[in-house]
Amino acid sequence: MTNVEILGYIAAALTTASFVPQAVLVIRTRRTGGISLLMYTLFTLGVALWLAYGIATQAMPIIVANLITLILAGTILFIAAKARFSRRGTLQARAPGTPLEPDQNPDIQI
Repeated sequence: MTNVEILGYIAAALTTASFVPQAVLVIRTRRTGGISLLMYTLFTLGVALWLAYGIATQAMPIIVANLITLILAGTILFIAAKARFSRRGTLQARAPGTPLEPDQNPDIQI
């Protein structure tokens, strides 16, 4: 293993590990009120494309990191989309300044 590959694995480990706390928090609490569905959708698609690039170039650090990140980001995106749909009956965001009803607010426990 070359120094460049070691550098790639360290970078991959750090960037992938950064998603673990968010994923654990969302999985445990199911609180997704502050998560942007558009951002997570675009991010998850980008990670999937990086995974495809890694596979095409046979770059193991890119493959490993993006496979794990895709699972974590996809899980967060799924939970957030499911929560938004169940609260509002739609995946569309509400208009800016429109308050949530108590039964729609994930931070208010009923």
